[in-house]
Amino acid sequence: MAAVLRRRQEFLAVARQGKKWVATGLILQVGAARPEQTSSPVRYGLTASGKIGNAVVRNRARRRMRALVHEIMPLHAARGYDYVLIARVSTPRRKYADLQQDLITALKKLGVWRDK
Repeated sequence: MAAVLRRRQEFLAVARQGKKWVATGLILQVGAARPEQTSSPVRYGLTASGKIGNAVVRNRARRRMRALVHEIMPLHAARGYDYVLIARVSTPRRKYADLQQDLITALKKLGVWRDK
């Protein structure tokens, strides 16, 4: 199970102290390590700005990213970090398999990938 970042302050902290990887389908930001939280669930946040499109398009992008998080992150994302997924213009219409690969690549490139 994963916990959700909800407050703006949490999103800003990840952006300020973290690393990011820009892929075609999404942007992944990883906050600084929280060593005391290595046994807690993965914490994540989703965002889609108005640049993506109207509310219907933004909601579709968030739903697709949420599905990715629930599928990939509990098994493969390192614990003790906060993650923020940011939708890009291509997120709502990109093939789901390509979005999966984008997230996997981002986790590996940022050094937070873990095998089961």
